[in-house]
Amino acid sequence: MSAPVQVPRVLSIAGTDPTGGAGVQADLKSIAAQGGYGMAVVTALVAQNTHGVRSVHVPPVAFLAEQLDAVSDDVEIDAVKIGMLAGREVMETVSAWLDRARPPVVVLDPVMVATSGDRLLDADAEEALRGLLPRVDLITPNVPELAVFAEEAPATSWGEVLAQASRVSAAYGVRVLAKGGHLDGESVPDALVDGSRVVEFTGARITTTSTHGTGCSLSSAVATIVARTGSWEQATADAKRWLAESIAHGEDLRVGSGHGPVSHFAGLWARGGLTTRLTAAEVERDWWDAVADVRAAIDDLGFVRGLGDGTLSKEAFGWYLAQDALYLRDYARVLAEASRLAPTLGEQAFWASGAHGALVTELALHTDWLGGVEPAAPSATTTAYLDHLLATAARGDHRVLAAAVLPCYWIYADLGERLRGLATDGHPYRDWLLTYGDPAFESATEQAIVVVTRLAAEADDATRDAMWRAFRASCEHELAFFAAPPDGTV
Repeated sequence: MSAPVQVPRVLSIAGTDPTGGAGVQADLKSIAAQGGYGMAVVTALVAQNTHGVRSVHVPPVAFLAEQLDAVSDDVEIDAVKIGMLAGREVMETVSAWLDRARPPVVVLDPVMVATSGDRLLDADAEEALRGLLPRVDLITPNVPELAVFAEEAPATSWGEVLAQASRVSAAYGVRVLAKGGHLDGESVPDALVDGSRVVEFTGARITTTSTHGTGCSLSSAVATIVARTGSWEQATADAKRWLAESIAHGEDLRVGSGHGPVSHFAGLWARGGLTTRLTAAEVERDWWDAVADVRAAIDDLGFVRGLGDGTLSKEAFGWYLAQDALYLRDYARVLAEASRLAPTLGEQAFWASGAHGALVTELALHTDWLGGVEPAAPSATTTAYLDHLLATAARGDHRVLAAAVLPCYWIYADLGERLRGLATDGHPYRDWLLTYGDPAFESATEQAIVVVTRLAAEADDATRDAMWRAFRASCEHELAFFAAPPDGTV
């Protein structure tokens, strides 16, 4: 077996099922559910539904060989799952291809005995199927099929199943996944048998009619997982756990009136949802467009217009600076908490640098603009903004907190880009407006946008929604903060 791969390329060699519950259709779903890329070579076209098989058409074996060679001539195959092989010539064609292609993992789910107990293959075909076993890494027979390989009567107890599996494994030099689903009782044990080594897996019987294609699904899942992990035991355990979940949700599909299929993607649908994940660029665009109303309202404020054209009174400007200094003190604490909560060293360093910068700015406001005079008490608007940030920090989700602090970078930088263009000679607030062009702050803003939008793109739907709501709330607090100063002009 070759080294494990991240996305296994898995080939199903099997018959079809037009209802999608078994055969290559089930195999492809199982492979995809386990993180693999599925391919399929069709051995037989089967007219069947959830009640049973009506007829089977077997294409010429020359065409089967062409399908197999077409795949292996072009694609590196990491694992093969073999299902329905209708007749000796088909089996010999597949055997010859296995000798040529030498895939690293081969799992055989032998289709030999119908649910009714009838043998599906004649003696000649059964012998040809036995000839496949030395080329196979694992077989996954049910109880009647295991008995055929053992040339004994079907086992009636779990102990007999294990004994037959051990004899078959030793006789053919192949691993056997022994399955107890055909036995009576509430428990459904399975076991991975490799010669004298036996690893058992417990399981409970699920009361359901959705059992069509379980053998196909389990075997293709094991093939995919072992190609991905390199461990037969882990592959068996993981595939069994996944199949139990899929069987439990099979009836939700409401497919057919007989024995319906399992729900191969039930767990993925429940845990991952059906919405395509946004990219970071899409998050950036969508969030920024969604606060266009807030940004326009800020531009239209008397304080902002007066600051831009120089008509703002010194009283209003001084009031704003004092509140900004008070805001920056606790804002620095919030950024420090973001650094503490951040999961990576890069994010920790970034938010810590922001906290340091906020404190430096606050000291500069005291010294350069406020003359070192202690600012007055925080206004209701300043308090509300800080309460929002501190409460978000206290909830402990670094992603939501990062979204909450982003507007103080993004809104401020966006507004500053326009205001500093108005800093002409003689402008009463020229020095202040030029501070908006600080290259370090521009760089920090760009990095903050990258960090937050990436976190949002990677988050689940509920967390992304919480991040958006925190971001929007902070944007609205930014608007209120710019609207709070006395609207005085000279």
